[in-house]
Amino acid sequence: MQEFDAIRPYLDEETRTAINNLVRDREFLDMVGRFKSPMLAKWAPAMLRPWVRRWLISQFSGIDRIEDLQARLSGYVGDLVNNTTTRVTHSGLENLDKHSAHLFISNHRDIVFDPMVVNYLLFMNGFRTTRIAIGDNLLANRVFAEMMRLNKSFVVRRNMTSPREMRDAYIMLSAFISHSIDNNESIWIAQREGRAKNGLDFTDPAIIKMFYMSKKKSGLTFSEAMNRLHIVPVSIAYEYDPCDMDKARELETRARTGEYIKSEGEDTDQIMKGLTGFKGHVHVHFGAPITDAEDNPKDLAARIDREMHANYHLHTSNLVAYQQRGMHPDSHATRDSVSDAVVTAETWSAAEIEAAEAEMERRLDACDPAIHPYLLDMYANPVVTALEAHKNQTD
Repeated sequence: MQEFDAIRPYLDEETRTAINNLVRDREFLDMVGRFKSPMLAKWAPAMLRPWVRRWLISQFSGIDRIEDLQARLSGYVGDLVNNTTTRVTHSGLENLDKHSAHLFISNHRDIVFDPMVVNYLLFMNGFRTTRIAIGDNLLANRVFAEMMRLNKSFVVRRNMTSPREMRDAYIMLSAFISHSIDNNESIWIAQREGRAKNGLDFTDPAIIKMFYMSKKKSGLTFSEAMNRLHIVPVSIAYEYDPCDMDKARELETRARTGEYIKSEGEDTDQIMKGLTGFKGHVHVHFGAPITDAEDNPKDLAARIDREMHANYHLHTSNLVAYQQRGMHPDSHATRDSVSDAVVTAETWSAAEIEAAEAEMERRLDACDPAIHPYLLDMYANPVVTALEAHKNQTD
C-alpha cells in the first residue's frame, strides 16, 4: 500500500494512534459535543470538553482495527439514520455476493449521507463496508479529514492544472481502485464530480475511462477490465433533501451571474445539514453486477445511467414537483400514470399526495421565489429520467 500513501485510508495498525489523537483534539471534542449536548456546547464548550473526552475514551479506547471501529459506530449511525428519516428501505442486495468485492457507482445527492447509508445497509445485511472516494476539497477541514480516513475513505484529487499531474493522479486512483477490488475491498464512488444539484443523475464517462487507465498495459481489453471490477450501479432516492434550498440558491446564482463562489466553511455546513436534516423516506437500490460490460467508456456510462434511472425509487415529493412544473405532455401527471410506468414507484394514497403538496408548498414559501423553479426541478427531474428509462426499455 506504500505507493498509495498520498490517497489511501488509514490501515488497521494506524487506527489506535489516530483515535488517540482525535480524543485530544479540541475541535473534534467540540464537534462531538454539539451532537451530545447542543445547548451546553453553545454556551459552555470548555465545560463540556472533559466530559466528551472521557466518554470517547470509554467507548473507543483499545480499538485497533477499522472493522471494530465501524462495528462500534454502527449503533450511533443507526440512531442518526432513524432520527433523520421516516424509514430506510433497500432492494437488490440479493443479487450481490457477500464474499466478493464490488465497485459501487452511485448517484450523488449528499456529501456524507450517500456513502454512509450505503455502508450502513451493507453492514446491517452482512456485507463488508466499502472504501469511500472523497474529493480533496473536503480535506480542508482537518478533523473531518481524519474522521474520513478512519472510515475507509480515500482521496480523489481535483483542481489540477497540469495535464501530466492530472494523468498521474488518475493512474494512481485507477490503480488503487483495482488493487482494492483485487484484495476483496469494495469501493463506493460517485458517478461524477460533485452532487447532482438539479436532480439529473448522469455518469461522467471520464470516471469510467479512469478505471481503465492502470490496466492499459495489462493486455486486458476495456470490457474485460471492467468486468473484473464487478461494477454495481446504485440509486439513492431521498424523499426530501435537507440541502435543497441551498442547492437551488446556488443553481439560480450560477444561472444569473455565471458563477458561484462558496463561502468559507460552506462544505462543512452542508455536511452537517445533510447528516442531521430531515430526509423522509430514503430508498437505496443496488443493481446487479455488470458482467458483460460495453467496450468503451461512453456506452458503459450510458448503461449505468439507464439502470440507475430505471431503478430510482420515486417518492410523492417527486410526483408533486413534476406536476407543478408541468413536465407531463398533457401538462399534468397522475400518481397512477407514473406508478404504472416506473416499477420503483409506490402506490400513493390521496392523503399522501396531499401531505406532499403541503410540504412542498411549505418549502417554497420558505425561500425566495427566484429559486422556486430550481427547487422544483431537483425533485421533478428524477421522474423525467425514470419515465425515459422505462420508455427505452419498452421500445
